[in-house]
Amino acid sequence: MNSNKQIWSWHLLTLFILFIMGAGLWVATKKIDYTWRWNRVPQYFLYVDETLVSAPFDGRVESLAVSRGMTKVKLVGENGEEKVLEVDNDSLRVSANEDLFQGDYLGSISEWRAGPLLVGLWNTLWISASASLIGMIIGLVTGLCRVSKNPTLRSLSVAYIELIRGTPLLVQIFIFYFFLGTVLDISRIIAGISALAIFAGAYVAEIIRAGIQSIPKGQMEAARSLGMNVSQAMIYIILPQAFKRTLPPLAGQFISLIKDSSLVSVIAITDLTKSGREVITSTFATFEIWFVVALLYLMLTSVLSQVISWVERRLSVSD
Repeated sequence: MNSNKQIWSWHLLTLFILFIMGAGLWVATKKIDYTWRWNRVPQYFLYVDETLVSAPFDGRVESLAVSRGMTKVKLVGENGEEKVLEVDNDSLRVSANEDLFQGDYLGSISEWRAGPLLVGLWNTLWISASASLIGMIIGLVTGLCRVSKNPTLRSLSVAYIELIRGTPLLVQIFIFYFFLGTVLDISRIIAGISALAIFAGAYVAEIIRAGIQSIPKGQMEAARSLGMNVSQAMIYIILPQAFKRTLPPLAGQFISLIKDSSLVSVIAITDLTKSGREVITSTFATFEIWFVVALLYLMLTSVLSQVISWVERRLSVSD
């Protein structure tokens, strides 16, 4: 009972600290001479796009057919040509047998469309996923070269790792886009993903190298004594064990990569950060948009963190 009371007291202390932090933030916002416009934010996720429909030629309305909220307007031109156009029922502005001129307004079509924040979120998601997958492959190959007995492979992998880890990611993105993009004629998307993947690959390589070297050498010797060659022993014995040990640092690296992907906005890739800046220029809702962008990044990293935790729990069952 005493232990339960102690746990509840610590929980209450945590809630009290969070309450104090929230109250402090609320008081700080009240002291700022700023008009909050949270009501403008939802439309930048989803909005209704209204497309005007007009007559493509001179003629008349031959018939109107209503079905499932839409009206099919059949037009007949002066030279006998026919065309059927659809408009929303509540936007219909013509009647049967009405004469029309080219450009006359018939009605409109309303469709739900993804706003810039949702588009930016999707771009950030698939850019990060692509860079993570490619970076994982690069890191695995480089990590194996790092522990290889071949001096050339080992030296090249060390040079790659030190070069990438010793220069800022932003500079690498500029080099990929302005130099390699010009020489190899690649798009900004490919340049951005390549820069992120190569940057992540260097860190993944060191994580893989550390994981492999953490496995006792007796594991490799035992596998070789059973008739396995080096490749088989590495694939079936060493790497599965190393993967379990390197899963937490790999998760941290890929979470960092999601946040680092915001840097590709400097080469005009419409990711979440660039979409947020574009929305701010049209709404001047600076604080609201940046808070929302930060929350979206937090959601992405939190989901990835939970997935990695689930994988860790599943793998621990076999231990």
